[in-house]
Amino acid sequence: MPKITFIGAGSLGFTRGLVRDILTFPELADSTISLMDIDPDRLEFARTAVGRIIKAGNYPAKLEATMNRKEALEGADAVLCTILASPFDVWKSDILIPKKYGVDTNVGDTRGPSGVFRFLRTIPIMLDILKDMEQVCPDAIFLNYTNPMAMLCRAMQGQSKMLISGLCHSVQGTAMMLANWIGAKYEECTYISAGINHQSFYVEFKWNGKDAYPLIREAVEKPEIYNEEIVRNEMFKHLGYYVTESSGHNSEYNAWFRKRPDLIEKYCTHGTGWNPGVYGYIMDEYGKREGTWKEETKKELEKNEPVNLARGHEYAASIINAYCGDGALFEFNGNVRNFGLIDNLPEGCCVEVPVMASKRGLSPMHVGPLPSQCAALVNISAHNEEMAVEGSLAGDPGMIFHSILFDPLTSAVCSMQEIKEMVKEMFEANRDYLPQFKTFDF
Repeated sequence: MPKITFIGAGSLGFTRGLVRDILTFPELADSTISLMDIDPDRLEFARTAVGRIIKAGNYPAKLEATMNRKEALEGADAVLCTILASPFDVWKSDILIPKKYGVDTNVGDTRGPSGVFRFLRTIPIMLDILKDMEQVCPDAIFLNYTNPMAMLCRAMQGQSKMLISGLCHSVQGTAMMLANWIGAKYEECTYISAGINHQSFYVEFKWNGKDAYPLIREAVEKPEIYNEEIVRNEMFKHLGYYVTESSGHNSEYNAWFRKRPDLIEKYCTHGTGWNPGVYGYIMDEYGKREGTWKEETKKELEKNEPVNLARGHEYAASIINAYCGDGALFEFNGNVRNFGLIDNLPEGCCVEVPVMASKRGLSPMHVGPLPSQCAALVNISAHNEEMAVEGSLAGDPGMIFHSILFDPLTSAVCSMQEIKEMVKEMFEANRDYLPQFKTFDF
């Protein structure tokens, strides 16, 4: 009976979907599902939701719920992490301080000034989780869903010997979207996606063994399809390869779409999936829920609607099944360090490439070089992430400043001195959440 632990189980959407997927595998149906969260209300909601899945599927699984992290990790075979470090008000400052300096962020959880400070707050907790795992479940696999994916995975994989990968649904999600655009079934398409998290490109996309890119080029010329993903479709039309993550995210990762109000209106307001940008995302989507989410979640869980037991498209369950279930090989796109995988990205940085999961662990695939125009863009982000990781591990605020200094969007709208002032202000807002720094002076 494998033990599968969820750290941050209060992330109810992830927990509910991943448990549902896991229990569909016969060799995992009798697993012990251990839920851990620091919020008792969220933990109880997760326990209730998972209990309903177990009951609906008549699974022989055992369910545990605890606020004690080591207890949850004890003897685990697989650990899934979906935590959010620090309270809402601090996360809000990640967005609003850059906004004051002209850096108009759309999501702000992956890279750039917002993503870097989210990383700085989160990595001490992640390293503590891994230290606990090294003591009580050293043979477990650790699967991370927490953003910023690339920086967190790079730091963890450099500091721990645990078996670690990060998972994002953007690769298979976008592939499904592209298949639909050209009238293909997803199961008939094959692809190779490579790069870094949220900046991975389909270097190959085929339908029934034939290059499907000509069909994709035709599709994005249709107004209804172009307007679905304006930023990504513009990138595709000019770079020649399709990027995996949504327009909302990718509008932040370069200097082309968000440096002027007219560009935001033209490219980002109507076709990014996160309308209308920073204030809508932060204030409306989160601020309004602060006082109502408990009541809304309770009402949802009290409904007597049938529980959907069909397996979804997240990678985690199939990876766990390959590693500690029936051993069926499973290929997925995972976040691992770049040791001979992508030739023209920094050695040792965190890349997202095809990986094979098996009883032996994880075997990443050598992809070769990215197309030069894609590598030029991705290298900027990869080098910036390396500086952020190095700065965090060394407690060096100057390295954090340099990481943000070269961020494409930030450098497109701010002077060097303005960026320095912005970073100082962000350090001050995060003062209570950065134990790795002895000083914030640089």
